[in-house]
Amino acid sequence: MRIKLSLLTSIIFLSSCSYINGPEGLFPPTQYDFLSETVEKDITLPENLDLITDENHYPVLEIKEIINDQNVPKPRQIFASSGNSSVQLRRLGELMWIYIETLPSTSWPISKNYWDTSSYEVLSTNPNTGEIVINFDENSILNMKIEHGIKEASTEIFLNQIDKDSKEIQSNIPLIQSELENIVNYFADSVESFTGTSLAAQNLNEMKKAKIFAENGQTVIELNLNFDRAWSSVSKAMTASNIVSNDLDRSKGIFYVSYQNEEEGGMFSFLGFGNSRNKENRNTFNEDSQFIVTIIEENNKTYVRAVSKNGKIEDAEELLSKINESLS
Repeated sequence: MRIKLSLLTSIIFLSSCSYINGPEGLFPPTQYDFLSETVEKDITLPENLDLITDENHYPVLEIKEIINDQNVPKPRQIFASSGNSSVQLRRLGELMWIYIETLPSTSWPISKNYWDTSSYEVLSTNPNTGEIVINFDENSILNMKIEHGIKEASTEIFLNQIDKDSKEIQSNIPLIQSELENIVNYFADSVESFTGTSLAAQNLNEMKKAKIFAENGQTVIELNLNFDRAWSSVSKAMTASNIVSNDLDRSKGIFYVSYQNEEEGGMFSFLGFGNSRNKENRNTFNEDSQFIVTIIEENNKTYVRAVSKNGKIEDAEELLSKINESLS
C-alpha cells in the first residue's frame, strides 16, 4: 500500500511540474524563442527628413602648457591601533618619558585634548614636530614633545619645564614626574577607547628612532638616541631575546654575548641529546654561538653592529634582527 501511495505522489508531483513549467504550462521556457523569430526589413528613412548633425556639448580645452610637478605628495596609508595598548612611565637617570604602544598620530589628539581640557593655557601646537607649548606659570612654560618610539608603532612623550627669560630647561624632577603621571593616567583611560588618528600628525609616524640596514655587506642598527639610552635599550633587548651577555666593556661600547636559536638547540635539547652543542650542558655555547656586539655613538646617533666569532655574516645578521625585534 505504501509503495502505491509513493508512486501516486510521484506521478502527481511530476504532472504538476509539467503543468507549471512545461511547454503548455503556466510558465513555459523562453530561452529558445529567438530561434523561431523572423527577420524584419531594414528601417529606411524618408528622403525629406533632415539629419541631426553631431554637436560637441563637452569640448576639450586646448592645453597650452603641461606642468610636470614631481613634488606632489603620495597618499599615505592611515593606521589605527588595535588590541591592548600599554602605557608606561619610564626613567633612565634624570630622563623620564611616557611609553605608549600606539602610533604618534593617535597619541597626538589624545595629548592635545588632555591640555585643552586642563586649567592651563595652550600657547601653541605643531603636529608636524609633535610639540605642544603650555603656559605653566609666570616664569615658565611646559614643552611637550611627542615622538615615534624605538619599537615599531609606538610613541614616546617627553615633558620639559623651560624658563621664559633664559629659555633654559629647568631641572625640576618632582614636577615633571607628577605631570607625567597625570598624563599616564589620562592615556590609560583614553587610548583603549580612542579609535581616531590625526591626519595632520601623520608625519610623526615616519620619524622612527630605530632602523636596520646594510652597510658594506654588514647589517647595522641605527638608533636616534644618545649612547646611554642606546646601551640600556640594547641590553634590555638582548635579555628579552634570550641573548646571554658573557662579558662587557661599557667604556668601549662592547658586549661579548652568546646566542643559539631554537632550531640549533633541537626539539629534545633539554634532554641533553639531539645536538652536539647541548650534550654536556644546554647553557654551554661553542664558537658558532659567540658574538661581539659594538655600540658606537657618531654624529648624535648610535650604531649597533655585530660580528660572529665563526666569521659567518648571516649569523651576525640573525643576532641583530633578534635585537631589533625586541627594542622598546
